[in-house]
Amino acid sequence: MVPNNSKLLSICLFLLFAALGGVDAQSNSTSDNTPGFVDGKRVVAGFIPRNWASGLALGLYAISVMFQWLHWFRTGRKKYMLVLTIGMTCMETGFGFRILYSLYPSSLGLYVLTTMFTLLSPCAFLATDYILLERLAENLGHDVAKSCLFLSSSLIVKIFVAADILTFLIQAGGGGLQASADVNMADIGSKVAIVGLVLQLVSFGLFTCLLLVFGFRVRTSYPERWRVDRHGQTVWSTIGLFKTTDVYDWRILFTIIALSCICIIIRCAFRIFEYAGGYYGNLATHEIYFYLLDALPLWIAMTQYSFFWPVRFKPYEPMEKRGEDVSLDSVRTAGRV
Repeated sequence: MVPNNSKLLSICLFLLFAALGGVDAQSNSTSDNTPGFVDGKRVVAGFIPRNWASGLALGLYAISVMFQWLHWFRTGRKKYMLVLTIGMTCMETGFGFRILYSLYPSSLGLYVLTTMFTLLSPCAFLATDYILLERLAENLGHDVAKSCLFLSSSLIVKIFVAADILTFLIQAGGGGLQASADVNMADIGSKVAIVGLVLQLVSFGLFTCLLLVFGFRVRTSYPERWRVDRHGQTVWSTIGLFKTTDVYDWRILFTIIALSCICIIIRCAFRIFEYAGGYYGNLATHEIYFYLLDALPLWIAMTQYSFFWPVRFKPYEPMEKRGEDVSLDSVRTAGRV
């Protein structure tokens, strides 16, 4: 099963990189970098998205969404994982609207829909990491969570989600202004969106520091919990798009969260540079940058959870407690006999 899953991921990545080699979404903007027109009507985005590129992204996100909803139904329908599944579904929907917008490039409504879904859906991805770190810390024990986090575990989700809501509203306001036919208003919208994106990057950067410091402190202060009993499992034996078996090594989940943070930071940085370049800037009007530095990193960050569904991870259990449980089970069994 492991080779097949790895091969599937490699094929998907290869197809995405190969396809993006020819992406150039500038075809409908004029040479002086002003908005283009089709049939006398203004192209709202300044370019017309390529359907095959949007379709490829839509397909890859759809595959990930399919497996994540499958995991959600098969592993107890945990409510906290709905943040990820719904967020990925919204991102996928954004690419669907992107295809529709390419058919009607002068439609302000479709442009707003595709922009809002692809710009704001990742807020759910950030919230997923917040929730998982909180649960991971508490599962290692309240003493570990209290001493290894420089922020109370009960406040992680509240504080960072509140920050995301603020940045969400700022970005949404900026995105709305960008859609204005007035070039000056569009530029103001870009600046407003930049403020929201910078705040989001700062907030998520602090969260990433919190995560890394937590891992370092557990390793140095609680070595017995860092070196867990894997029950004979290896990293590769736990990989699987269809697996529902329990996973005992919490460091796998920790590593996945850390990798997702790197991908999300790449995306946030790209968005800042994109908006800083202006509404009709080079980054904004060439799709290859959007796909390689936004859609792809986010897809990698969240698709990891399709292979390591977090619900499969079991709370840390001290060896002595497991020994007591085994002894009690033996007594009960002896009594029944």
